Amino acid sequence: MMDNDEVELESERYELFEPPRCRFAVDRRQFFKTLGGGLVVLCLAGPALAQESGQGRRRSGRGGEVPADINAWLHIGEDGVVTVFTGKAEVGQNIRTSLTQAVAEELSAPIAAIRLIMADTQLTPFDIGTFGSMTTPQMALRLRKTAAAAREALLDLAAAHFKTDRASLRLADGKIFGSGSAEPVSFGQLTKGQKLVKSVAGDGAAIPAADWKIAGTSVPKINGRDFVTGKHQYASDIHLPGMLHGRVVRPSAFQAALESLDTSVAEKMPGVTVLHDGNFIGVAAPDALTAEHAANAIRAKWTAGPQPSSSELFDYLRKNARQEGERGGGRGEGEDSGSIEEGLKAASHKLQATYTIAYIAHVPLEPRAAVAQWQEDKLTVWTGSQRPFGVRSELAQAFGLAEENIHVIVPDTGAGYGGKHTGEAAVEAARLARAAGRPVKLVWTRQEEFTWAYLRPAGLIDVSSGFTDEGAITAWEFHNYNSGASGIRCPYQVANQKCQAHGSRSPLRQGSYRALAATANHFARESHIDEMAAALKMDPLDFRLKNLRDPRLREVLQAAADAFGWRAAKSEAGRGAGLAVGVEKNSYLATCVEVLADKESGVIKVLRAVSAFDCGAVVNPNHLKSQVEGALMMGLGGALFEAIEFENGKLTNPRLSDYRVPRFADLPKIQVVLLDRKDIPSAGAGETPIIGIAPAVANAIFAATHLRLRSMPLAPEGLPNG
Repeated sequence: MMDNDEVELESERYELFEPPRCRFAVDRRQFFKTLGGGLVVLCLAGPALAQESGQGRRRSGRGGEVPADINAWLHIGEDGVVTVFTGKAEVGQNIRTSLTQAVAEELSAPIAAIRLIMADTQLTPFDIGTFGSMTTPQMALRLRKTAAAAREALLDLAAAHFKTDRASLRLADGKIFGSGSAEPVSFGQLTKGQKLVKSVAGDGAAIPAADWKIAGTSVPKINGRDFVTGKHQYASDIHLPGMLHGRVVRPSAFQAALESLDTSVAEKMPGVTVLHDGNFIGVAAPDALTAEHAANAIRAKWTAGPQPSSSELFDYLRKNARQEGERGGGRGEGEDSGSIEEGLKAASHKLQATYTIAYIAHVPLEPRAAVAQWQEDKLTVWTGSQRPFGVRSELAQAFGLAEENIHVIVPDTGAGYGGKHTGEAAVEAARLARAAGRPVKLVWTRQEEFTWAYLRPAGLIDVSSGFTDEGAITAWEFHNYNSGASGIRCPYQVANQKCQAHGSRSPLRQGSYRALAATANHFARESHIDEMAAALKMDPLDFRLKNLRDPRLREVLQAAADAFGWRAAKSEAGRGAGLAVGVEKNSYLATCVEVLADKESGVIKVLRAVSAFDCGAVVNPNHLKSQVEGALMMGLGGALFEAIEFENGKLTNPRLSDYRVPRFADLPKIQVVLLDRKDIPSAGAGETPIIGIAPAVANAIFAATHLRLRSMPLAPEGLPNG
């Protein structure tokens, strides 16, 4: 069985290092030399945070805690260009743009003057990874404070230049203006010929959101033209001189062991290198087609024991649940309060239900890819990843190298959704490159991406509740098996509640996915809340408002209902409306949907969806709306039809011809209502908007058909009869 050891249930390129011209020797000191004189802002980087992928606090390659360090975050050059360094990765969420806005805001500098160097383990400060919606609340704040420190240093220089008091100066468009008719001085003029260092401990005074002029506006995507014209190079586009192409011979099933091997035919092919190391079998060849032929020519016999299948999944998860105190079996983040027994005694009605959630795949547009190059005992890898420093650690462990001898570069990547925390392709490419003595590119096929990447955890959730005739919830008990604790906390006013997440021995490899377990937990909770309202013949909106005290959650719920026209919406046979609310990653969401559900034909069509979203101060309205819309469409797949099927250690639908993802024909009319809270710090927005669509659709199907569907996906083969 595949265990859940690595998973938290609760992951402008520059001419200097473009791949064809890249040299391993480019390090931070040499890079700063190329930038010339100017202002360098240093920050004291605090200890690493716990990883989302479940490894706990990030450790160095030598097993110790990563120490606090002084790292350069920002450089203002003689040419006035502001170079910013961050270990975060751009994986399609447009953080290159939002982080650029943060720096531009604090410096009053034009967007075009700012360049971000991202996700490069030799050039950027250590970063634990791009996940958990942490970039906006943590990295953006760090860069704002860093830029604010740079601003103060520039004002000091300008005051000396103008021989005036700082209070008479103002910044605009990358220049500082003095009083009177004096010519403004540019940042480059101030820093030219000077080697200045400014340290900041993270307490710089950033501009309040209410005063933003660049942040808070819809700045277009940085380098957007490169992506739509094909100029941008992904990891799979990189080409090095003398490069070979790699393929891996995969086992016949999960947990299979190699019994016998014949590589003689492949070894006779011109230019082919065959590597056999334990259970790893791979080839490197002059071109991708020859590599494929060589891999197919290898005869490997594998043996594997019996393994569970889809049909027994949920019984298996319950039977194999870990006990509290066992690794992976502890209680979740939910709140236990009061007495469930007393709450049930006070209830006029009691309800029990079980909800299930299937494994689903991340299906990033760009499968895993890596290019590896050895230069003596030093290794450079280009790969798409959410955790470049984590990949570096994996490579160090795999090859027994010191981390300083490994350079991981992450080009802006074609999606991750939590699925690219690990560096399998990087390790495989590096193994083949070392064996062949030449650079090797390895690009996973779509079938490999489905089969050998980790999946969103499946889950089984038991809910028991008690409530009065008036609609007050008196008892709430919630147990999640396997899918995790994220979002498990009940946001409703309930005096007597118990919420627990129980780890289980997962039959498939599983890991982080957009919003983690919050999607599963919100599906079960918001479906159950609707069931309680239905038992009382009470409007689902009124039932929620009666039991919600959180003002932000009530506000998004009312905003979504008003924009949707909930009070005027009429559910009838074959047509229904549903809603759901949620809180996750310090963001608040409410989603309303209207569905067409025909019991005779089994057809389900989501006609329209309205989401109201509050993530604090909005950094980029257009990009935020895109995030919400994308999350709704992605969540629609998991809600209606996405599910990984497996039988005895093998996936039975590991290709897009068999695995249904949302298509243009599934696109409903979408309306996004943003609640811009300038008084509240910005939260990350890449995950929370996905949590409401599945329960809202389930509730709308019930309103249209009186069928209560408690499994995700709700209707993989269409609406069931009955």
